[in-house]
Amino acid sequence: MTRDLFARHRAVLPDWLALYYEDPLEITHGEGRHVWDAAGNKYLDFFGGILTTMTAHALPEVTKAVSEQAGRIIHSSTLYLDRPMVELAERVAQLSGIPDARVFFTTSGTEANDTALLLATTYRRGNTILAMRNSYHGRSFGSVGVTGNRGWSPTSLSPLQTLYVHGGVRTRGPYAHLDDRDFIDACVADLKDLLGHTRPPAALIAEPVQGVGGFTSPPDGLYAAFREVLRERGILWIADEVQTGWGRTGEHFWGWQAHARNGPPDIVTFAKGIGNGMSIGGVIARAEIMNCLDANSISTFGGTQVTMAAGLANLTYLLEHDLQGNARRVGGLLIERLRGVAAQVPHVREVRGRGLMIGVELTRPGTDEAAPEAVSAVLEEARAGGLLVGKGGGHSTSVLRVAPPMSLTVAEAEEGAAILERALRSL
Repeated sequence: MTRDLFARHRAVLPDWLALYYEDPLEITHGEGRHVWDAAGNKYLDFFGGILTTMTAHALPEVTKAVSEQAGRIIHSSTLYLDRPMVELAERVAQLSGIPDARVFFTTSGTEANDTALLLATTYRRGNTILAMRNSYHGRSFGSVGVTGNRGWSPTSLSPLQTLYVHGGVRTRGPYAHLDDRDFIDACVADLKDLLGHTRPPAALIAEPVQGVGGFTSPPDGLYAAFREVLRERGILWIADEVQTGWGRTGEHFWGWQAHARNGPPDIVTFAKGIGNGMSIGGVIARAEIMNCLDANSISTFGGTQVTMAAGLANLTYLLEHDLQGNARRVGGLLIERLRGVAAQVPHVREVRGRGLMIGVELTRPGTDEAAPEAVSAVLEEARAGGLLVGKGGGHSTSVLRVAPPMSLTVAEAEEGAAILERALRSL
């Protein structure tokens, strides 16, 4: 049955629509931190639909909220008052840390980032954008134009003029040999030099932890240091929190809070985990920025009642059960467990991450050369052992991405680590 579905997939869907595994997997249902495939095989899910199943599969509170809302009305568009949208916007604004915040809901992180770019370029009356090397911001024409990851950039054409800045990758590149303080100083000097050669950009867009790039991050405080330079020139800071938001990093509710010395970003984008699988994205910005558009704009599907009901229920569950704290505690144990394994596996260059956002970078033993074939082999072996993980990486990197639902238990973390250990040792 799965082979037949694969053949049908290839016959009707784009060639560039990537699938994991030599024998692609059809997931039919899930519960908690587990999913099942069409053959009835059970897997511990350490990727959560690309960091999207944030709390748990089939979370009763979310499924109940969706069912009850669907029984009333599913959709009306933003042309009508929408109580669940207003209620979720109020909560998100309050949690954002942005003063006088306004919230606009979209259907995805890609659309959220496109909206943020529209706001920034309109507010600043310019189309030059600063972005980070190794970054990923979505698959639309605009967001591809600020993505600094060749593997996810199908065109060099763009409505934006993008300049790429150092700093998103701590352990590779020309500043990798420096200590944290000197690393930040070098990146700030590079930024100042870059700004001396161009007209003032509209904004810097940056992921606090680069997701698709392999869960890389700068030293804490880098973006705060950047902020001093940007603010002097009126340049906005957009924090792409599509993968880092809602407490996944454990230490903070938002990834930007590791760089908060000079205040919050001007704009924050979010998506993925807030809907726990429902299609929700959004933008948070100061009122003067959000309200700068002078033409009509609505959203047909952003903020629709059924997705907002899911988001409210999911956010309530996350806060009431302190899943941020759980990500910090269980994620910390999982990182240390994997670092212990890495010390005995020559292919592992580094285990990095925060909370339940963990990257395991693989190289050819004895070198710094990427080993994508090793990552693919580990993915297959982990699946055979009953574990699903992701992969990523940018320029010359190959990384296993580990990001379970944030309700992961200690026992499940140990079970998953044991399976991943066997897969790594099989290389």
